[in-house]
Amino acid sequence: MKYKRILLKLSGESLMGNKQYGIDNDQVLQYATDIKSVYDAGIEIAVVVGGGNIFRGLSAEKSGMDRAQADYMGMLATVINCMALQNALEAIGVETRLQSAIKMEQICEPYIRRRAMHHLELNKIVIFGAGTGNPYFTTDTAASLRAIEIQADVVLKGTRVDGIYTADPEKDPNATRYDEITFQEVFDKGLNVMDMTAFTLCYENKLPIIVFDMNKPGNFMKIAQGEAIGTLVH
Repeated sequence: MKYKRILLKLSGESLMGNKQYGIDNDQVLQYATDIKSVYDAGIEIAVVVGGGNIFRGLSAEKSGMDRAQADYMGMLATVINCMALQNALEAIGVETRLQSAIKMEQICEPYIRRRAMHHLELNKIVIFGAGTGNPYFTTDTAASLRAIEIQADVVLKGTRVDGIYTADPEKDPNATRYDEITFQEVFDKGLNVMDMTAFTLCYENKLPIIVFDMNKPGNFMKIAQGEAIGTLVH
């Protein structure tokens, strides 16, 4: 296996499957099954999940809501998604721990870095909820931050597209995909990989990012084995 410890970032929208809103249980189970196959191969996995399928802080701000209040609501949405993923993983026999950046003792542990690393070493999947616990930061930033804190080897950003393109492939039929690209090229070309805070954190800490299509079963395992799936940013 190419990696010893991976941080997987899933968007909230990806949990919708074909629904317009909320959580598609079949989609969550597919993700859980893919994650289990990599887990069974002996790789340590941490997961950060977004909340956009339930609530988006930025969208709420545009309609007049206070940004900090909206962001906290978005953080709570991520915890709902994390609980759904935790349930799916445990239903197929994977031991997990859910840690939240906002204290919610009845449903999850508080985020404690050393405890998270201890869980990973004991072969438990750790799911990080509530983003960074601070407004004005996205769950992409939470993913970069947690990956650096737990000393992950790579951030895998699972999306609905199969990598980074020269333009939005859903809008531009002539867009071409990069197999790999440097951080500097992403800056220079103004490509949208993650929000700039998240991306800069990875850049400054020399943490590679792979953007790939998580909806294609088996892709996660192929990346863990070192296959060139998606786009590598290094």
